[in-house]
Amino acid sequence: MKRIRIWIKYLTLMEQFITISFLVMIIFLLFFFTFIPNNVDSFVNDQLYEYIHSSQNDYISRVIFGQGSYSNDGSDVSHFLYSKNTHLYLSEYDPSGLAGQALGLIDPDIEEAIFDNTIEINDTSVVYTIRQIDDSFNLVSIVKNDYRNAMRSALANSVVNVTTVMVVVIYSFLSLWVFSLIRPLNIIKNYIDKLRKGDKATLSLNRHDEIGEVADALVDMSDELTKQSRIREEMIQNISHDLKTPIATIKSYSESIKDGIYPYDTLEKSVDVIIEHADRLEKKVYSLITFNKLGYLVDDLPEGDNLNMVDVIQDAILAATVLRRDIKIETDLQEVYFHGDRESWLIVVENLLDNAIRYAKSLVKITLTPEELTIFDDGELMDKDRIEKLFKPYEMGNKGKFGLGLSIVKRVTDTYGYKAVGENMSDGVIFRIIKPKAKKIKKKEGKKVAEENNEDKKSV
Repeated sequence: MKRIRIWIKYLTLMEQFITISFLVMIIFLLFFFTFIPNNVDSFVNDQLYEYIHSSQNDYISRVIFGQGSYSNDGSDVSHFLYSKNTHLYLSEYDPSGLAGQALGLIDPDIEEAIFDNTIEINDTSVVYTIRQIDDSFNLVSIVKNDYRNAMRSALANSVVNVTTVMVVVIYSFLSLWVFSLIRPLNIIKNYIDKLRKGDKATLSLNRHDEIGEVADALVDMSDELTKQSRIREEMIQNISHDLKTPIATIKSYSESIKDGIYPYDTLEKSVDVIIEHADRLEKKVYSLITFNKLGYLVDDLPEGDNLNMVDVIQDAILAATVLRRDIKIETDLQEVYFHGDRESWLIVVENLLDNAIRYAKSLVKITLTPEELTIFDDGELMDKDRIEKLFKPYEMGNKGKFGLGLSIVKRVTDTYGYKAVGENMSDGVIFRIIKPKAKKIKKKEGKKVAEENNEDKKSV
């Protein structure tokens, strides 16, 4: 069975369809040659005896009880009235001409109400029925097996024709359905092959089923990858330029100082320029390293909130106050604990605070409640397109640097189960870090905890 499953996995859809069709055909033939003949024979026998019984009823009512004259009307059934007292046949109605051959082989003296049976006459089967009319008379009715053979042949042909037509119709619909699946899948495969080779490719399938959804998803993915690739290339160029400038400045200033020349008035001021560009270079490299490192961040901490966010926010504020001294930073902090690593959350707050200070006009406000952490700035409102792409890597605002700060925020919050949201307010922009809702404690457990606390108070 395992080998069969492995073999099926390596078949194409067309090969699978052909294999399934072959198996269905074999099952159909087995069904046709085993199940149908037996059931047809049983059905024909039942119908034949029912036909004889019906003819007997008509014969009894018309001939024996004198309710009318009996005529053949094309019937092949022969009727013989037998007297159980004299053991003689009193009347005969023999359109089949079987009396001379069949009556000598039939025992008409039976006690059953109706007796059905078959005899052989010269290698030919004859079907007969003996029916008890009353205590003195039995009616013997005979019909040749040719009638049964004709009925069986007609019924078998009808069954075969109907079944064949149904199989052909179903097979045709299945064929069309399979081809309707194979064709778009081949189109999708060719589309992917072209993309892999770097060629331009278009994919348009007018389908609204799962295949159409896959095709649309592939197109969207291709567009997104192309866009991300373009943004990444631009980002690399920008990074190269941003790194090149401070390096060139540091190098030129250092060489000038070595030669005894002070490019920026005095030695101290020239060294300050070198230090400033070294700091810029350090921040850029640190952002890249942080973004790459947080890509592997895993929440392996014990469950529960273990980090005092007030301390984290205050440390971030101390580091950010030197960025723009003209910006007022207000805080409204409750003692709230977050789940996660201190370094990761410090990076999140620093990035959000740095972003707020960069765009603010005069005010940045930080609020911490048990539900969320918010950082507000009174800068210009964001465009709708900007809001939708806030947390994507390499997406920069008009004053952005690398486009990595908010994507770092997104990675950390997602890892620890928090939600990061940026939105416009009437007078500025706000970023929210929303805490996940705490699991509700069951009433019984809460009641038990309260009772334990009461016990502790009493003991104290």
